[in-house]
Parts: sequence; C-alpha cells; structure tokens
Amino acid sequence: MTAVHRVAVLVFDGVKLLDVAGPSEVFAEANRGGANYELVICSVGGHDVDSSTGMRIPVDRDVVDSGSFDTLLVMGGDVFPSTPVSPELREAASDLAGRSGRVASICTGTFILAASGLLDGRRATTHWQHTATLARAYPQITVVPDAIFIQDGAVFSSAGVTAGIDLALALLERDHGAEMARRVAQLLVVFLQRPGGQSQFSPSLSGPRPRVPALREVVDAVAADPAGEYSVEQLAALAHLSPRHLTRLFREELGTTPAKYVELIRFDAAKALLDAGHSVTEAAQLAGFGSSESLRRAFSTHLGISPQVYRRRFQAFGQD
Repeated sequence: MTAVHRVAVLVFDGVKLLDVAGPSEVFAEANRGGANYELVICSVGGHDVDSSTGMRIPVDRDVVDSGSFDTLLVMGGDVFPSTPVSPELREAASDLAGRSGRVASICTGTFILAASGLLDGRRATTHWQHTATLARAYPQITVVPDAIFIQDGAVFSSAGVTAGIDLALALLERDHGAEMARRVAQLLVVFLQRPGGQSQFSPSLSGPRPRVPALREVVDAVAADPAGEYSVEQLAALAHLSPRHLTRLFREELGTTPAKYVELIRFDAAKALLDAGHSVTEAAQLAGFGSSESLRRAFSTHLGISPQVYRRRFQAFGQD
C-alpha cells in the first residue's frame, strides 16, 4: 500500500470555504486513484469554525496535539489583510510548520505565513488584489504578483481562491507523478497547468486616487474617454501645468509616466470591451489603440497572450 501522507489543513473563523474545499477535493480524488492522503482539519483550540459562507466546518484536532505532517496547508479568508493575524493563529502556523515536511498557503493564507516569519527571504504570491499590500507590509518577502503559485524551497504560496486547486495538483504531481495529477485534473474538469498568470483576472491599475487635484482631473479625463488624444503636452494643458511638472507628478504619485498610464487605461478599457463581446478590431478602435496590431502588442506585453485568446477565455455565455 502507498504510505500515508498526512496533510494538516489550518482553518479559522471566516476561512474561505473554497480555499478548504478545492485542495481537499484534489487529494480526495487522488485517494480514489491509489494515493493515501489523510486530511486533518486543525484549528486553534480544536474548535469548529464558521466559513466565509456561514457553513460550519468540523475540526478534527487542536493544533497543539495534532502530531507531525508531510504537508501543511494554511487557508485564507476575507478577514486578511484588513485584520491583523492574531498571535494565536500566527503561533499555530509556526508550530505546525515546524512539524511539517512542506508548507503551502492558499490565497490570503500567505499573510498568515508572512506574519509567522515563514516567508522571510523567500519569493511568494497571494490574491492579485493584495499583492501590493503584501509587498508593503513585508518588504523582506519578494512578492511575485502575476504567479498562480510559487515554490521557494519547501514553502509554497498560491494566488486567489481557485488557485489552491492549481497548487494542490502541483503538489500531487510531485508526490505521485504527472499521470495521476493529469487524471485528477480531468476528473475535476480543470487545467492541470492553467494558462497565463493571475494578471489576466486583475485590473492593470489599482491603488488610491492621486492626492493632487490637477492630477486627479487628468486621470479622470483619460478614464472617461480612453480613445482621446493624450500627448504629454495636451495632458499638461488640461492640468494647467508644464509637461515637466506633470511628468514629475505622475512618477511621484502613480509610479509611471503619462504615456504608460494612458496605455494602461486603454488596455483595461479594451479588456472590458472584449469581455462585453466586442471584436478585437472594435475594442482596439474604441479603446484608443487605433489598430488591432497595436492592441495585440499591448496584450503580449502585459499578459503574454493575444486579445483573441483573452476574449475566448472571458467571453460571456451565449457570446459567439
């Protein structure tokens, strides 16, 4: 028989239900194919927890008396990163990690690993919405914003929610080979290796609005009409500033140049148009790229895929 592979699943009140269910299904399906994973749901104090949906999750063991494990999975939840990781949860993750062969986080579970010091000096990722926050809060971590999951030694981290399935399949492949992982992926009707990174799901521009009113006026004007004419001189005239002063404000507040900012606004507009069912040619014209070739170059630069591939992945049901 295949040796037992013990997997600790660290949960807490507010844990994302799909963070728990997705990877668990991968290992359960693998068991039906000959693997021997034993999933042990653990919490601080051994108390059952309420998930993000309100569904109660029964807990098997208290962290302190759960034994040793081959794999530790630290789940995420919407409570992070807006709420600090409690000392008890931080210590629980650290304690379990010390008794586990490898450690992995799902979605915002990365913040629990980070708070425990388990990611210091390592590369890591989390949900695209929170990668910038992770980088600011923990400068000792090298954050990789576009990754679906990251391995750094025996420590793994994954992007948002369903990326936990991608990570679990990768762990399964390491344990039992590509054929079993491929079979499980087929049975669950998911990609064994998802095409593209998580940036294809995220807006290109995020963060607080500019503090300077003149700069806010400029970015609002571009967002309202992405297809407009926006040379640096035209933008500066709109803000009643010199081109040099405007360029400095863009760098200080937005970390980019006026031209690159306009391109990102147009890029997000083109993605929205493709999502809504417009053709690549229509999206290019309406978003201000002028030609489908210019839009193709932008997609290749920012996502590594073509607009046609993006449209097929994200078009709504019923669209041609």
